[in-house]
Amino acid sequence: MNVNYKYASPSQCKQADNGTTLGFSTDLSRDEKVSFLGKLKHPLVFRDAMLMLRDIVISDMSQKTKERPEYFVWLEEEIERRIKEHKEYAPNIRKKIKEEINAFSAEADKYNSEIRKLNDIKRELQNKIDEYDAWKDYYKIERKFWDFLRERDYDLWFVLDPVITVHKDQVSFEAFSVDESTYGCLSVDMKEFDLLQEPNLGTTNIDFSVKLEKEMKRFRSYTDVTLSVNPEGFTVDSDVVPEYIEKKIDLPETWIKGFNQVSSAAALDGIEIKLEVSDMYDICAFLRKHKEKKSPRYMKWILEPGERIQIVFEPFGTVLTLNSIYNGNQRREEKIWGRRRWLVVEKLLPLSKAFYIRLLGFGMPQFIRADMGTIQMTVGFTSWSSNDWVKGTAFNIMAGFTGNGNYKDVYKLLKQNRSMTMEEIFNSFPDVKKDVVKAGIGMLFRHGEGYFDIITNQVRFRRLCSEPLPKELYEISYIEKEVEKLNKQTFNNMTVKYTPSKEFIFSTKYKGSYWWESDTNTEIIVDQDAQIVKVKCNCSKFRSGDRNISDPCAHILALYIASFKLLKLKNLEYNKEYKINDIMEMLL
Repeated sequence: MNVNYKYASPSQCKQADNGTTLGFSTDLSRDEKVSFLGKLKHPLVFRDAMLMLRDIVISDMSQKTKERPEYFVWLEEEIERRIKEHKEYAPNIRKKIKEEINAFSAEADKYNSEIRKLNDIKRELQNKIDEYDAWKDYYKIERKFWDFLRERDYDLWFVLDPVITVHKDQVSFEAFSVDESTYGCLSVDMKEFDLLQEPNLGTTNIDFSVKLEKEMKRFRSYTDVTLSVNPEGFTVDSDVVPEYIEKKIDLPETWIKGFNQVSSAAALDGIEIKLEVSDMYDICAFLRKHKEKKSPRYMKWILEPGERIQIVFEPFGTVLTLNSIYNGNQRREEKIWGRRRWLVVEKLLPLSKAFYIRLLGFGMPQFIRADMGTIQMTVGFTSWSSNDWVKGTAFNIMAGFTGNGNYKDVYKLLKQNRSMTMEEIFNSFPDVKKDVVKAGIGMLFRHGEGYFDIITNQVRFRRLCSEPLPKELYEISYIEKEVEKLNKQTFNNMTVKYTPSKEFIFSTKYKGSYWWESDTNTEIIVDQDAQIVKVKCNCSKFRSGDRNISDPCAHILALYIASFKLLKLKNLEYNKEYKINDIMEMLL
C-alpha cells in the first residue's frame, strides 16, 4: 500500500532561555488537524521512553543465515564422489562432446559476420536514441538522492514514522518494528502536562528524524520541556527550512495487518504478573551476559501460587528466582522464545516503578508494561523473533472478532466518544447481540481505526493511515470462512473432560466435506484462565505446519471458540467424559 506523508517542516527542538520546545510536525495529508501544546512535568522520563520507542521501530531480530556444518560435510563427500565418476567416465564423454562442438562451431561461423553487422547497426541506433532521451540522467540523479537521504537522514529512507493520537485523557505514540515482531505504545497521561492551550483530538503521523533524536538526548533535569504537536510546522532562524517535506512509502501488507492484529491479541484473556524493577533488571542482566549458541533458546517461567517466581534459562539450565510472588490460583509453566527482544526495556529500568507481564499461553504473544507513573510503555512481542503478527495465529478469530458485525455503528460511536470499554460498547447497543457488536469492534481494528489499550482495557479510536485501507487488507479471510462453516458442526461430536490439574480437554470430530476426505479429530487443552495448553489435530494443514498454536488450522480455531463458552462449567467430575447433551442439561 502506497502511503504519502506531507509535513510543513522537519520536527525539531527549539531552545529559548532555560526552556526547550520539542516540536513534532504532523502529517498534513490527514483530515484531522491534530494539535497539542503542554509543558512536561517529567521530561527525562518522556525522553527515555521516546528513545526506547525509536529502538523498537528500528529493531530487526529476524533470523540471519546460520552456519550449516552438516551440509558442508555432505558437500565435500559429494565432490569427492563426483571426482571419481569424472575420472572414470569423463574422457569418452569429453571426446564425443568436443566433436559435436566442432560441428556446431563450423556452422556458427557462417552467421558471425552477419551478427556483427547487425550489432553495429543496433549500437548506432541506440546512440541516436540516447542523444534525444530526456530521462537519460534521471535514474543516476535518483540514486544519488536516495544515497543522500540514507547518509543524511536515515529515517526518511528507512524508518516508518510513529503514529500519535491525542485522546481526552492521554497522548499516545505507537510504533511497529522493521521485522514486524515488536509493537510499542507510549501512553502519556494528561496529568503529565501543564496544558498551554486546548488540544485538538485526533491521530496523525509525526516526523521523528535522527537529528531530533540527537537533540532529545541533550535533555537535562534542569531543562523545562514543552511538547508541541503543530500542523503548521516549525521554523528556525539560522537554517533554511524547506516549505514542505514529503515521504512516499510503500507499506507492506503484513506491516498494516500486523499493526491491526496486535489489538486483537491484546484483547485476549491472559494472566498478568507484577514484577519488581529489580527482577526485570536481573532478567536483562542475565540476557546481556549470556549469549546462547545452541538450542533450545527459551526461558521457562515456573509459577507456583503464593511462591516466588522462578525462571529457567535454556540451554544453560540456570534457574533465576525472582523476588516477586505469583498470586495466581493455579500452578503453571510458560515457555517464552525470542527473549533477547526483552532487552529493549533496559532504558526504562531506572525510571519505572514496576513492570507488568501479560502471558497468553504457549506459542502466544507476550506484553510487557512499564509503569512510570503518568507515563507508561506497553511493548508487545510475538511468540518467536522470526514470527510476525500475521504469519501464524489469527488472533482476531481467537478473540471472537469475526465477520463484519455492526461495524458502521461501532465506528460512529467510537469516533464520537474516542475511548470506551467493551462493556460500555455492548451496552450502547442493547438490541444487538454481543457477537455482532464484537465482530463490529474487530472490523474497526482491521480497518486500522482503533486499538485496544491494555492499560485501561478500553477500545480507543485511532486512524492508522490518512486514507482508507484497501479492501484486501481487511476483508474476511479464507480461514475465517472455514471457521464459520465448522462452527455449525463443532458441537455435534464435542466432548469435555475435566482433569485433576484443573484443565479442560475439549475434543470433537469434523466430517469431511467430500466423500474422499477422511474425518478430522481435533483436541485442545485449556486451563481455567482460558489459555491454551496443548493442541492436536490430524488434518494435513496442521501436520504440515509448526504443530502448535502459533500456526493453527481452522478446526482448532473453531473448537477454541466453542470451548470458550464452556469454561465456566462447574461441579464436573474429574476425568469423566461429558458429551454435548450432558453439557446442555447442565447449562439449562
